[in-house]
Amino acid sequence: MATSPSTSCTIPADVIHKDHAWLQGQNLQFSFQAKERVLAVKDVSFAFEKGKINAIIGESGSGKSTLLKLIYGLLMPEAGLVTFKGKRIPNPSEQLIPGHPEMRLVSQGFDDLNTYATAWDNVASQLSNTDLDAKQQHTAAILERLSITHLAKQRVADLSGGEKQRVALCRALVNQPAVLLMDEPFNQVDSSFRETLQDDLKKIVGETGLTVLLVSHDPAEVLSLADTLLVLKNGEAMALGNARDLYHRPPNAYTTRLLARGNVIGPAELMEFGITSDRSACIHPQDVLLEADVNGDFEVIHLRFKGFYEEIVLRKNQLELYAISSKIGHWHIGSKVRVQIQEIYKFQSS
Repeated sequence: MATSPSTSCTIPADVIHKDHAWLQGQNLQFSFQAKERVLAVKDVSFAFEKGKINAIIGESGSGKSTLLKLIYGLLMPEAGLVTFKGKRIPNPSEQLIPGHPEMRLVSQGFDDLNTYATAWDNVASQLSNTDLDAKQQHTAAILERLSITHLAKQRVADLSGGEKQRVALCRALVNQPAVLLMDEPFNQVDSSFRETLQDDLKKIVGETGLTVLLVSHDPAEVLSLADTLLVLKNGEAMALGNARDLYHRPPNAYTTRLLARGNVIGPAELMEFGITSDRSACIHPQDVLLEADVNGDFEVIHLRFKGFYEEIVLRKNQLELYAISSKIGHWHIGSKVRVQIQEIYKFQSS
C-alpha cells in the first residue's frame, strides 16, 4: 500500500522551529507492512520539557517502543514531525549511524553491552582515546555515581539484571547526552533495586538537567518517577499531561483503568449512589468507603491481600466495584456492606 511522502522529508533538518518545545512531536504516523499494513502510531503529538522525566505508557502493542524509535531517529515517520531544540530529527536514511547524536537509548535487552567485556571496558569504550587521563576520570566518575565501582573489573555476563542495567546506564550517560531514552528500563530489576535505581536517576536529572523519556507498561513505575505522561492505546494518544493530574483527573476510561485500576461507572450506575450525571465517571478504589451492614446492597466477592492493605471486589447485581481497605482481615467473602462514594471525577466526554 503506497503512502504519501513524509512531512519530515520535506523540511530540512537545520530549519529552526522557534515555537517548538524542547522535544516535540506533531501528528506522527508510522505503520509496519506485513501481510497487511499495521498502523502502529496514529496521529500522535506531544511536547516534553527540558530537565524532566517523561514517560510513554500503554499496554503491550500500544506503539510505545515504535514511538520511541521515531523520536530517536531509528525509524522514519510516514507523516508528521519530531523536533529536538527546534530542529527536525534526521531520519535513518540521512545518517551514517542512525540515532540523534545528543541522545542515548538504553534498550530493555541491554543489546549494546558487550557481555564478555568488563563493566569498566563497556563504559570506557564510549570515550575517545585522545585524552586517556580524561577517559579514566570520566569512567570512574560515572561508575561511582551509579554505585558500581566495585563491579568495574567484572564481566557483564556475570552480573545480575539490575547490575547490567546500571552498566547500561553508565555507558549511555558517560558522554553526557542531552536526552536519555529508556525502553522498559526496569523489566529485569527486582523491586528494591528498582527503587534505588529510580532515586539515582532522579538525582542525576536534578543535578545535570538531563531530559529522560522512558517507555513502560507499569503504572506504579511511571507514577513514582515521571513528571509528564503520554498514554497510548493502539497507537493513539489517549492522554498527555502531568502524572498526578492524569491519575486524579483522568480524561477517559482507558487512562483510569491503566493508571489507577479505577472504577468506571456509567450514568445509570451512578444513580445507584444518588449521583446524577450525563457522563461516565471515575471512582478511585480508595474513595469507595465500606461499612458492614447485613442489609447492605453490596456483597464482597473477592479479597486480594496486598501487604499493608487489601483489595476488595464488591458486587451489586451487575455492578462491580474495586475498593481498598487497610483493615486487614476485617472483611470476608460473602460479607454484606453499605457503600459510600467519597469522590468522583467525571470524564471530559461521554
